[in-house]
Amino acid sequence: MLFQKKIEPRCSYCAKGAPLGEEQILCAKKGVVSPGGHCSSFKYDPLKRVPPKPASLDTGRWKDSDFRLD
Repeated sequence: MLFQKKIEPRCSYCAKGAPLGEEQILCAKKGVVSPGGHCSSFKYDPLKRVPPKPASLDTGRWKDSDFRLD
């Protein structure tokens, strides 16, 4: 499933908010708010949501013998 049915509301990816900087969102209903806040008029905008970065693979601790089926 690409999108979850139940999204935790946050002002940082609300359709009614516009970013003012790293720590501020300009909301059409509430004015200047924090990105982690939310209100009852939250409307999800999937294009504003930035997914978390994928975990990187640490290949330094593995050897070729770990992947052999002997």
